[in-house]
Amino acid sequence: MPSDNFYQKVYEVARKIPYGRVTSYGAIAKAIGAAKSARMVGYAMNGAAAMQDVPAHRVVNRNGLLTGKHHFSGTHLMQQLLESEGVMVEDDKVQNFKTSFWDPMCDC
Repeated sequence: MPSDNFYQKVYEVARKIPYGRVTSYGAIAKAIGAAKSARMVGYAMNGAAAMQDVPAHRVVNRNGLLTGKHHFSGTHLMQQLLESEGVMVEDDKVQNFKTSFWDPMCDC
């Protein structure tokens, strides 16, 4: 199991994701210097869905799929949270992924 320090680094990056934007598990992994640890970022985000100060709903897979949606209470809460920020979601996938994507490496 990864150290708490790894999780804290993941949460620090996730907290920086701008409103109305999304990023991927892999992008967060690269940003914390663990490029091959996207799956571990996913594990960290699983618990973050219940944390008020970590916008876990803004983290999707590399194709824009809402793969972490089952960690949110309610049937479509992750989608609803994204849509409330203006992110278009259809069939559990971010529709405007390229324009909504936030890269933590360049903060763009």
